Amino acid sequence: METRQKVFSGLQPTGNIHIGNYLGALKNWVSFQDSYETVYCVVDLHAITVPYDPVEFKKDRIAAAKVLLAMGIDPERSMFYFQSQVPQHAELSWILGTMTPTGVLNRMTQYKEKADKVGANLGLYSYPVLMAADILLFNADLVPVGDDQRQHLEMARDLAERFNNRFGEVFHIPEAYIPDVSARIMSLTDPQVKMSKSDANPKSMVLVLDVPDAINKKIKSAVTDSDPGVRYDPTEKPGISNLLEIMSACTGVSIDALVDEYATSGYGVFKQAVADVVIEEFAPIRVAYERLDDADVARMMHKGALDARIAAEAYQAKVRAAVGLDRI
Repeated sequence: METRQKVFSGLQPTGNIHIGNYLGALKNWVSFQDSYETVYCVVDLHAITVPYDPVEFKKDRIAAAKVLLAMGIDPERSMFYFQSQVPQHAELSWILGTMTPTGVLNRMTQYKEKADKVGANLGLYSYPVLMAADILLFNADLVPVGDDQRQHLEMARDLAERFNNRFGEVFHIPEAYIPDVSARIMSLTDPQVKMSKSDANPKSMVLVLDVPDAINKKIKSAVTDSDPGVRYDPTEKPGISNLLEIMSACTGVSIDALVDEYATSGYGVFKQAVADVVIEEFAPIRVAYERLDDADVARMMHKGALDARIAAEAYQAKVRAAVGLDRI
């Protein structure tokens, strides 16, 4: 029997899971379950590197798990758990941290950007080391990454090679998974920048759990331009191009075909069509989410963590033995 390659990815429980997260990554997570061995976790340790409200954070953790389950992540087919409930993540992070040059961390662009906004702290500084531990803990073969995470994956690869050169071949060297077609969804209020959870303007993003009326209003108010023609031109018509990306990713219809259909329809007709397909895409997710019970999901995640700890310990024992920390 052929061994399937292993995919690892994680989602921060910071609320506001939006259409950019869904089309850019999470929709692929579901389809990966058909072809790969999949390991997914809610990376709650990463999320506490910035200021947060503990009460709201508990709700966000469960909500993130529920959204992923509602989208189609199946605990029977994927290892699925809360990162903080598998202590081997933090243990491996410390070991890798002893091998990480501070000069490498100083060059991490995400640290510089976030430190300017929320203030510097050790957790934020060493975030890429914990991310490397997440990936290497289960010897993942493939890691889906966007442009903003490529630098972190390269560091994970470098740390795996450093470890293997010093202590022997323990880790696989993970590869980036770059889908043939990857949606890059921009802000609805400023289509020159990527859609982001941190945007303070709620009109900038369509949330996965938005009700149809909210989706309609946000799509119809999306920033476009004065030229009524619908065509794909990210430079001259970034707003319309963004809506074309969204519609294409939701329907599977090529952008060229959509342009042919809506070229002269006018923005009103086109925006309504985009809103309709987004509403249709998210309707079953919202229904499935509402049917999930928080307590049942918490128990499910606890079971997933138990399974993940067993699997992680098998790998981590090899790491301890290699570095001289195994039991005497």
